[in-house]
Amino acid sequence: MPIKRLSLTDFKAKIVRGAREKALKIALDKNDIMSKWTETTRAKQIKARETRKNMTDFERFKLMVAKRKRAVQVRAAVKKSKK
Repeated sequence: MPIKRLSLTDFKAKIVRGAREKALKIALDKNDIMSKWTETTRAKQIKARETRKNMTDFERFKLMVAKRKRAVQVRAAVKKSKK
């Protein structure tokens, strides 16, 4: 994997240099790192991107309509608060 694509996190697993996949999986499970990762903002962004990527046309349409409704409500609330 190219180093440019890596990003550092605060999560750390104790493994030896040259550890195999099985040892890595055990270390990740032992320290509960994967569940901590799923709670991070970055993981949520990646999941949201995948969700948007897998949407159908109708789901995208429903999302667009919902965003329009929310924008109208926000504008109304802002306008009300300015008075």
